[in-house]
Amino acid sequence: MAAVTGLEKVRAVQRGGRWRWAVFLPAALYFLVPLGASLWYTVYNANTGFSLAPYAELLTAEGFAQSLLLSLSLAVATIVLVLLLTLPAMLAVRLAAPRLRPVMEVLCTLPLVVPPITFVVGIGKSLAVGGEVLAPTPFWATLIAIQNPGFPMVLVLAYVVLVLPFVYRSLDAGLRTMDVRTLVEAARNLGASWPYVMFRVIIPNLRSAIASASFLTLALVLGEFTVARLLGYQPFAVWIVTISGSRGQLSVAVSILSLLLIWLLLLVVSSVFGKEKKQ
Repeated sequence: MAAVTGLEKVRAVQRGGRWRWAVFLPAALYFLVPLGASLWYTVYNANTGFSLAPYAELLTAEGFAQSLLLSLSLAVATIVLVLLLTLPAMLAVRLAAPRLRPVMEVLCTLPLVVPPITFVVGIGKSLAVGGEVLAPTPFWATLIAIQNPGFPMVLVLAYVVLVLPFVYRSLDAGLRTMDVRTLVEAARNLGASWPYVMFRVIIPNLRSAIASASFLTLALVLGEFTVARLLGYQPFAVWIVTISGSRGQLSVAVSILSLLLIWLLLLVVSSVFGKEKKQ
């Protein structure tokens, strides 16, 4: 009887393995075939044959470094700001007002139902009207400062709204895996201050959730086009589209490298947090 049960378990594992491969292979082909075709387009030309020239041009392409650094700095600022706004608010609701959780969830996921074109038109109209209304006041200088092309803070504020649903879902999933109230009460009873509770108790238990939210934000900011283009700025995604008309191979090469960079960062973080969990 035991031998039969063991044999059934082995067969079940084998069937599960076959089903996993049946799902994994089509999914891999779905992602890898377009990526491979794009890679071949960047390295092969009917006139010149095989060449890595598009990748060599990246270092000297006009606007590449500036747009990439701008997007990365916007991503970092967006990550910091959205976490500073979202995480304390979610903790306060869980600890002090749990009945407000449905309200907060609706507010945080609301940007998903607002079309980006509508969102950016509203921002543009608000900036135009705000400039006229605030012109006689000291706030006019602040309104102009957040539109500085060197570092447009207005894009950071817009990106915070766009990534809010994804950040909220990531943090909410992390908070559901821990007893926040018990941890906070235990730490406070032992004399820990609120900053200590936040940085030494809560955040270490949310590392994977924070990493997930950060990389979702990074991916969105690096690929966002509509808001930046209509507001007249040129971060990385807008620069790629700008050069795509005359230098198609270069734009595809940049897209591939940015995609591979994001994948590499995701793999590194997942492996690091996987080792921490095992330990």
